[in-house]
Amino acid sequence: MTDESSKSPGPLAGVRVLDLTSVVLGPYATQILGDLGADIVKIEAPGGDVLRHVGPMRNPGMGHLFLHMNRNKRSVVLDLKQPAARGALLRLAQTADVLVHNIRQQAMERLGLGHGALAAANPRIVYAAAVGFGSGGRYAGKPAYDDLIQGLSGLASVMAEADGGEPRYVPVTMADRTVGLYVANAISAALFRRERTGQGQFVEIPMFELFTQFVMNDHLGGLTFDPPLGEPYYARLLAPHRRPYATADGHLCVLIYTDRQWASFFRIIGAQDKLRRDPIFATHSARAANIAAVYAYVADVLRTRGSAEWTELFEAADIPVMPLHSVTSLLDDPHLADAGFFQMQEHPSEGRLRVMGVPGGWSGCEPAVRRPAPRLGEHTAELLREAGLSDGEIAAAMAGVEAAGPPSAED
Repeated sequence: MTDESSKSPGPLAGVRVLDLTSVVLGPYATQILGDLGADIVKIEAPGGDVLRHVGPMRNPGMGHLFLHMNRNKRSVVLDLKQPAARGALLRLAQTADVLVHNIRQQAMERLGLGHGALAAANPRIVYAAAVGFGSGGRYAGKPAYDDLIQGLSGLASVMAEADGGEPRYVPVTMADRTVGLYVANAISAALFRRERTGQGQFVEIPMFELFTQFVMNDHLGGLTFDPPLGEPYYARLLAPHRRPYATADGHLCVLIYTDRQWASFFRIIGAQDKLRRDPIFATHSARAANIAAVYAYVADVLRTRGSAEWTELFEAADIPVMPLHSVTSLLDDPHLADAGFFQMQEHPSEGRLRVMGVPGGWSGCEPAVRRPAPRLGEHTAELLREAGLSDGEIAAAMAGVEAAGPPSAED
């Protein structure tokens, strides 16, 4: 991970990103850009990204989540409330292609780091603001976190509809990561346009609106039409038995979907005439209209045999089937082992770590993990010197950093 010369430069080699993001959404987006070869300059407040401090960790400020989402980055510590530090950032911006932040835009304007100030320093810069809510609505400027967006977008209520229980959040940072993917996509598209036109631009990526689209693409349902043609929701996703099926000795993930797969399933269980006798199985539309009963039937059948027997039968019939993993058993998945997905690496300060590779394959200029997650401020002097600052200017930009407190989400 430290021998950059042995790695492919990546398709975004030569692109420099000033990364003023923290927690999950922004760092996940810039990790993707970094894996693709961009030079990610992580600008941290004196206390560091708050995710540095979420354990487990071997050393302070190097928590597990931070390590996974901040590889391929260099860390610069600047207290942007100080004029010298703000000036240093503007100097860095002169040679940058992108500035991305997930700070409230009003706070960026108060710091003198709005789009106008950055465009004055570098007219070609792509300025990407990942915000909680779009500037055109009344929620603009409100704080937003993954839990709030999961609830506000309707996802937590959909979970209650599916489980017949209380609303709950999906136990992954789904809103942050979904919108983070879009942030990386939007930045890449803006860079492509700049290469065609020579023009930088301001891009606003609103978390609420984007994740609402993510949820409602599935669940707008009959409300798509005016007047409505039925209830909301995609019924298949809410079926009570849409979950890993219990077998005689465990669980399996099975999806019988096409007409051919259903015919094969009934042949396997010796009920070939059921398609003729029970019309709810006969066509895709009929199954969709009766999906709860369809899934309940499969659930009853799968309890009659063990997982290994079902797996052999389904694979022979080309019916999609996979084991149910736990987080622990996933580490030993044979496909991931073949692909080299989980890797053991030595971190300069954190020792031996289990890390995840970059998924996918490229025929040339492939993404790669080139450097480990940085220690707080590890590259401050290095990067400011690259930007042309003198030793005196570097000292002024770094003045008071150790005495400053941790960053505030409200700043």
